[in-house]
Amino acid sequence: MNNIFSKSIIERYSRQIILKDIGPKGQKNIIKSKVLIVGAGGLGCPIIDYLSRAGVNNMGIADHDKVSLSNLHRQNFYDLSDLGKFKVEVVKKKIKKINNKINLKIYKNKISEKNINLIIKNFDIIFDGSDNFKTKFLLNKYSIKHKKILIVGAINKFDGHIFTFNFKNKKTPCLKCFYQSDPSDEILNCEAEGILGPVAGIVANIQAIEGLKQMLKIGKDLNKLILIINLLNLEFRKVTFTKKKNCVCGKF
Repeated sequence: MNNIFSKSIIERYSRQIILKDIGPKGQKNIIKSKVLIVGAGGLGCPIIDYLSRAGVNNMGIADHDKVSLSNLHRQNFYDLSDLGKFKVEVVKKKIKKINNKINLKIYKNKISEKNINLIIKNFDIIFDGSDNFKTKFLLNKYSIKHKKILIVGAINKFDGHIFTFNFKNKKTPCLKCFYQSDPSDEILNCEAEGILGPVAGIVANIQAIEGLKQMLKIGKDLNKLILIINLLNLEFRKVTFTKKKNCVCGKF
């Protein structure tokens, strides 16, 4: 740990290191973690922001979109000067101003069957910040194949769903075990049904916390559970689900 903990590193992360569940060993685990965030929008921006501030030094960000005016009400990395620019390029510049030690790889191509193997294999924890179920199920499939940890978020209106899957454990159910039939992309989709901006931030921050807990191996996670939140009525509930026969998670 000698070279990792310079005086500036200790000062920067002192509020985390002082926590008995983290300490220097835990901070080292955070620094060495390798994470991929798919989507640099309403979910991806807060995830990227808080993980970079927490000390994650190895990060990949995948998003093929450019910044639009409709993004600004909930996607906190962007401003009017960024309109029309690739999101990942904007994020890279701003993240480097927060954590100049970060090893950041950006992917401007849309995640697909053709490129996902090459991308996902380089990371340990995958954060889903996408806005469609085709991408979520693709991440689910290849996270199972490569035995990754996958943390999924979905939002619309005042509602959110959060999942944590650790596919290193063969008994872990997957996203397809919960959504046994393909849901319409109009379900939990903020473009189709609208979203109150802070809802995205709350769901994303829970995703970030779930990821940090996995890095630190502390606390209770959402294994075999979905966290469902309704922020209009301040309702939080966890629902249990199980591994299903003949699901994609039994094929690898």
